[in-house]
Amino acid sequence: MAQHSFRSGAAAAGVALALLAAPAASAATALSPHTGTAGITGAPGRVVASRFVPGSCPKTPEPIEALATARCGYLEVPENRSRPGGRTIRLAVAVIPAASAKPAQDPVVFMSGGPGGETFDDIPFLVSSGLNRDRELIVMAQRGNLYDEPDLACPELDRFNSVSVGLPSYAPQTERLMLDAVKRCRERLTADGIDLSAYNSTENAADFADLRTALGIKQWNVYGHSYGSNLALTYLRLHPQGVRAVAFDSIAPPQDVSLPFAWAGAREGLENLFKACAAEPACKSRYPDLERTLNEQVRKLDAHPLTLNVRPPQGGDPVKVVLDGGALVNLLVAKAIPFAEVPAAIDELGRGRPERFARARAAGAAQVVGQTAHGLTNSVVCSEWVPDHSASDVLSAGRRAFPDWPDPVLAQAPQLAFQEQVCRVWNVPDRTATIRVAPVSSVPTLFLNGTGDMKTGASWAQKTARALPHATTVQVPGIGHWVVPQSPCAQKVLASFLARPTAPDTGCVAGLGWAPFTITPK
Repeated sequence: MAQHSFRSGAAAAGVALALLAAPAASAATALSPHTGTAGITGAPGRVVASRFVPGSCPKTPEPIEALATARCGYLEVPENRSRPGGRTIRLAVAVIPAASAKPAQDPVVFMSGGPGGETFDDIPFLVSSGLNRDRELIVMAQRGNLYDEPDLACPELDRFNSVSVGLPSYAPQTERLMLDAVKRCRERLTADGIDLSAYNSTENAADFADLRTALGIKQWNVYGHSYGSNLALTYLRLHPQGVRAVAFDSIAPPQDVSLPFAWAGAREGLENLFKACAAEPACKSRYPDLERTLNEQVRKLDAHPLTLNVRPPQGGDPVKVVLDGGALVNLLVAKAIPFAEVPAAIDELGRGRPERFARARAAGAAQVVGQTAHGLTNSVVCSEWVPDHSASDVLSAGRRAFPDWPDPVLAQAPQLAFQEQVCRVWNVPDRTATIRVAPVSSVPTLFLNGTGDMKTGASWAQKTARALPHATTVQVPGIGHWVVPQSPCAQKVLASFLARPTAPDTGCVAGLGWAPFTITPK
């Protein structure tokens, strides 16, 4: 369910082949077996030990240059901290050295998006964005991710996602196939003794707290994007000790994230794109009725879906795709088409040329089986995002955001189809009472959001920052989900924040705008 999450739409990076031994650690973050402790929910007075065990870096499909010099291993933690004496799980960790000869002593730890997205393939983006320029960069795969033990991958869902491009988005047949894949994955994981209720943001946050202790780090900085920003807020609330500064990229606040929340983000991002086109004379002249055209096409495709055979953009044989109203919306929200091409793609669609959207839909036929931890995705979404909101709440939010779109499209949150039904199958406890809490903290924070983000709208940063008195909020024009890897200016702002958390230099933002839109001949 990677495409159903708040995961970044950026292309996945290549990751390493060789089994690399971990060299000796620096004094600042010595990777020796070390016992750390964390607060334990549900077990007053009891302490559960965790420890770091040095080891080889993950054996990844393609080389990640940064892992050649990284110090790697596993963090061993309790699967469920409320059940002392239960099973132990292992989380893959890499400490990437600073590029500077005289690095700062406070490293930065990364919290990845998803939930359930592969973490190690984010490393090239982080390194190219300068995260390890002046300090060590620490990356840990959140519990249940690839390279962890256990790994909560669901090949059943990967295979469903591959064939779903040729199915109507919200048809009963599509729902049945999806729920069957979810059921088979759940049965396999629980048969292995995995406690699905333990894969949640509270335990994730405790894992990072234990990691800091186990590595002997006095103070560190936190950088989280998408679901990682959600986790970082929970971490800041529950484990503020040793936190110097926190940067949130594409904020998804835990007190607000829900199925209705998804419609607000989609509306904000699309509206900003329409405004940007209207503000560019060439775009406004060529595509004067962009929003009206999109509304017409969502209605038309919902009533009369197109079935096409299309060659995927990555090559290979043509695949069958169904392009309907739901698919059109999901492709836009996922940024499956670059922003610069969206007006042209909508205009072409309105003129009977659906090729751009059809090719983008066909790209989903090539799924990397076993890469995404759908088990973690489902456990977080079903315990923290779905409860307390009914199907009518989702539909009402959709109608408010897009009153001209048909109800069958609006009844499903974008990129989160059939979630109420999925969660009945997944069957994990409701955790909203402990998760939907706004943090209050004096720790310096930075919010980086793109105005084109259709997953987590940029305006949520200002709302979240109200409870954080030392917050700096930055909106980067024309950037979508996961800002820093896409924006050299955002990289400068983040670097400045890590150097001076209470006074970051945000001056480069003033000169930014949307990239020019593609103008096609009439």
